[in-house]
Amino acid sequence: MTLSYAHGPTAVPLLDETIGANLRRTVERFPDREALVVRHQGVRLTYAELWLEVDRAARALLARGVRAGDRVGIWAPNRAEWVVAQFATARVGAILVTVNPGYRAGELRHALMQAGVSLLVMARAFRGADYRAMLDQVRPAGLEAIVLEDDWEAFLAEGASVGDAELAAREASLDPRDAINIQYTSGTTGLPKGATLSHRNILNNAHFVAQSLAYAEHDRVCVPVPFYHCFGMVLGTLACATRGACVVVPAESFEPAATLAAVDAERCTSLYGVPTMFVAELAEPDFARFDLSSLRTGAMGGAPCPVELMRRVRADMHMEQVTIVCGMTETSPVSTQTAVDDPPEKRTGTVGRVHPHVEVKIVDPATGATVPRGTPGEQCTRGYGVMLGYWNDPAATAAAIDADGWMHTGDLAVMDEDGYVSIVGRLKDMIIRGGENLYPREIEEFLHGLPGVADAYVVGVPSERYGEEVLAWVRPLPGASLSAERLAAACRGRIAAAKIPRHWKVVDAFPMTVTGKVQKYRMREIAMLELGQAAAA
Repeated sequence: MTLSYAHGPTAVPLLDETIGANLRRTVERFPDREALVVRHQGVRLTYAELWLEVDRAARALLARGVRAGDRVGIWAPNRAEWVVAQFATARVGAILVTVNPGYRAGELRHALMQAGVSLLVMARAFRGADYRAMLDQVRPAGLEAIVLEDDWEAFLAEGASVGDAELAAREASLDPRDAINIQYTSGTTGLPKGATLSHRNILNNAHFVAQSLAYAEHDRVCVPVPFYHCFGMVLGTLACATRGACVVVPAESFEPAATLAAVDAERCTSLYGVPTMFVAELAEPDFARFDLSSLRTGAMGGAPCPVELMRRVRADMHMEQVTIVCGMTETSPVSTQTAVDDPPEKRTGTVGRVHPHVEVKIVDPATGATVPRGTPGEQCTRGYGVMLGYWNDPAATAAAIDADGWMHTGDLAVMDEDGYVSIVGRLKDMIIRGGENLYPREIEEFLHGLPGVADAYVVGVPSERYGEEVLAWVRPLPGASLSAERLAAACRGRIAAAKIPRHWKVVDAFPMTVTGKVQKYRMREIAMLELGQAAAA
């Protein structure tokens, strides 16, 4: 009997350097190659030019008094300045707190306060949301803000007072194991937790993703996924920087036509996305007029990847070497990945094998014992990629990472005899909507605060477009009159749009066990029957 345990190869050593040191080596090797193309801003930077911009920003951070370990937030859609800020904070040892562009005031307050952000780099607005007005509602005392459209150039100019020796001394003081990034992930306790990642965590993950995709300096990678998430900033900017490849940004947020146009015009060799992005691209009315013949590879992840979709992406988008990536923010993020030369059935039906220098095991959730191959259980991951912990939350950290260093992912998975892993479900009731992880408890906490709501429970229901959608069961207070329209209106502008339930069910009671526990699986079954979605499941 073979147990569900696998260790990735170790022939290629881990990188033992900071992000800044790694970027410097790439700049020295490929100064004249394009590093960053941001089409909606008209920005084109070679590696030498990117380094100069990063250098200016790093000096400006020092001029502002930013110390190693200080938290610098960034709250903006995909822009050139985002990438500059990512590398500049790494060079001075500041911890970059990546804030979801979809956050509203309450969510923003939690991230700023919980991380102790002292400087916030932010856009003026995004998708009709006035960022400055929201910040004014929740701004912690002493927080400085730099609005990209108004203050960025003046901020960079401040760095002129900082000499080479001061910046060099700061860089020399840094260690690859230093925390460098805090990414907020929604939690079942109702408030997002800050996964804290080091140079070593994310730089090595980027390094091995680039190796799996066979990147070299001639590759051009179209990145329509958001930078605030590991997919964009690790698999995107960092993976390209480890090889001298070019990051191509098609728009400030995902637009299928803009993505296809960027691949065509920039002759991209690789394309990223969650499954819903590829679905939208394939459904674009003018799809046939875009020349995608330059593509060879890419990465799809963030949600289950349907076999038929993978087939169409390989055939219709010329991405014969497309891979599936799987992991979580807390593991920097990728733990398993299909290979460009895996057999077709493995590349479409699994999430691949374990990454280099990473261990994966599948355990019985009740006993913790490693199960035989072919048996479902909880996937656990150990290795360099496991986060340092949740920022200022030792209890949550201890609940996620056991005494032996295993990160308990919450995913139900199966490992086959060849070591390939398939995700078959989730231990908890997390909803994955279009690649974004949504936790019912967080949404329920918000709904409980709405006028007229006595109680609320949230479940996921199948969606052809997003994989899953949010459905809320709501019980009104006596005498209150609630409707789907009124409830949805009360949510808009107060929580991220993805968290607003797509479907509502106003009820007098919930399905319950004899001991008084709510039966969420029954809620989901009933809702699916009523929505006519049983077959889609």
